[in-house]
Amino acid sequence: MNKKRVHVWIEGRVQGVFFRAFTRDTAISLGVAGWVRNLPDGRVEAVIEGDADRVDRMVLWCYQGSPYSQVDHVDVREETYHAEHDGFEIRYGR
Repeated sequence: MNKKRVHVWIEGRVQGVFFRAFTRDTAISLGVAGWVRNLPDGRVEAVIEGDADRVDRMVLWCYQGSPYSQVDHVDVREETYHAEHDGFEIRYGR
């Protein structure tokens, strides 16, 4: 299978609405690796890598978000695949 890595920034009402927890749970269910964290400016940032079709499904989920969120904009940048993550984690701080 083709492997893929993306770096994603999500804007909207995405902090304080369990966005990171839902992102982690969705990523685990899809079998992709990476991390997610809150940014000081109110956005959420994530790195997602794995099988290309699963990464694409995860990116589509980011446009919807958690049941309590409201996603206004998603910026997706494809990066070189590194296979540096074993699972998917919530990161805290910078």
